[in-house]
Amino acid sequence: MVNAEMIIFILYFLFMLGIGVYFFLRSKSGGDKGYFLGGRQMGPWVSALSAGASDMSAWVLMGLPASIYAAGLGQAWIAVGLGIGYAISWLVEAPRLRRYSIAANDSITVPQYLTNRFLSKSPALQVICAVIFLVAYTIYAASSIKACGTLFNTVMGIDATVAMYIAAVIIIGYTFLGGFSAVCWTDFFQGLLMLGALLIAPIFALTLVQSGEGAGEVAALSAGYWNPFLDDAGNLAWRDIASGLGWGLGYFGMPHIIIRYMSLRSDKDVKKSAKIGITWTTLILIFSVAAGVIGHLLLGEIADSSTVFITMVRKLFPALISGVLLSAILAAAMSTADSQLLASASAFSVDVYKPIIRKNKASEKEMLWAGRFVVLAIAVIAVLIAANPGSGTIMSLVENAWGVFGAAFGPVILLSLFWRRFNFQGAVAGILSGAAVDILWLILLKDIGLYEIIPGFAAGLLVAVVVTLLTPAPSDEVTAVFDKVASGEDLDEE
Repeated sequence: MVNAEMIIFILYFLFMLGIGVYFFLRSKSGGDKGYFLGGRQMGPWVSALSAGASDMSAWVLMGLPASIYAAGLGQAWIAVGLGIGYAISWLVEAPRLRRYSIAANDSITVPQYLTNRFLSKSPALQVICAVIFLVAYTIYAASSIKACGTLFNTVMGIDATVAMYIAAVIIIGYTFLGGFSAVCWTDFFQGLLMLGALLIAPIFALTLVQSGEGAGEVAALSAGYWNPFLDDAGNLAWRDIASGLGWGLGYFGMPHIIIRYMSLRSDKDVKKSAKIGITWTTLILIFSVAAGVIGHLLLGEIADSSTVFITMVRKLFPALISGVLLSAILAAAMSTADSQLLASASAFSVDVYKPIIRKNKASEKEMLWAGRFVVLAIAVIAVLIAANPGSGTIMSLVENAWGVFGAAFGPVILLSLFWRRFNFQGAVAGILSGAAVDILWLILLKDIGLYEIIPGFAAGLLVAVVVTLLTPAPSDEVTAVFDKVASGEDLDEE
């Protein structure tokens, strides 16, 4: 069984690398816009599934099912919050951001968009954003690499640290070579695989449970396990509810997701992508919750709750099928890590290296190589974090990075798109205060039990609005661009 699964994993790795090589050989031109944004030529299916797959990392197959398995349906509020937030971001944020990023001097990164949005000559926003990107994405990527280590260690007995380095080499390979196009197309295939695995495994497991082949522990589970509104003591689980719904706030400021909105070919494709993306994500979240609950009924108590999906799949299917389904964990981990590495690389090369280090003297080729070396550096640091036994669980690493991004960038991105009066000073203050409150809450007030993204997002929004109102209004040039975007004028490039 182990040999068959190993062969499937190797073939899967080779397929991912092949995509990277294909786009490397194909990319004769296109420069930094081609490498970091795919030349704004992504179709609706690829963009939608890539956005979803880059979002739903290994936590959706390991972290969330583990939380549901261990604590019950109270943890399902995370899925509810994510589903609501993702739908709103596609329907409300995506159309406006795509148009505005074109109007704002054809911006290809989120920091560049924010700077160009205010026609600012100051590099402050770009530097602040790039620093947050590099720190938070390193932590986020560590969660994905840690999941690969757990998978190989559980299935094949390979040392987890060695497995992490192998996975990192593959991810670096196709991201290094193919850039945004390779990342999006690998994410597209990985998104299909993730959906297939999460649809198949819980349904087959439920069939066995209903036929009486489960662990038979339904009666042993507390009433609080089945009631999403109650905690173990029978009290209203308001912290779980609020924290779960708060996860949805992250989508409005998650750079590696909203960059997909900017990459679409046309406004018409945004609408189609929204339908595909929302449907895919809704199914993924529903069946991720189902995997945790049904896995508990099928398996009973297991030593490591993070392996509930792995254990369930290996119990249900022969080696060839289990190898394919378990490749979904690799898909989930790799599809997120590659997007994070590329977003970090673009933030450094476009927003720091070119304008600040090289004073706008860097060639496109030089920028591409600067970005590639950032991919390599962040991946190495992420592996070191993931290999550290004290680094935390897969879910906690994701939670920390998700909170910082949502609190720092969510309020500012939304205000930049929909508030005409919003200015540069408000954006800088909003990002800094959102990130600071999120981090301080995590360090000092974590025991309250409320997810730090909620106070962080609120602080970022409040400070951004107050500072904007206390400082001069934006220039007529800035408001003219806002009015052009708000009018719905066709801004598609020829």
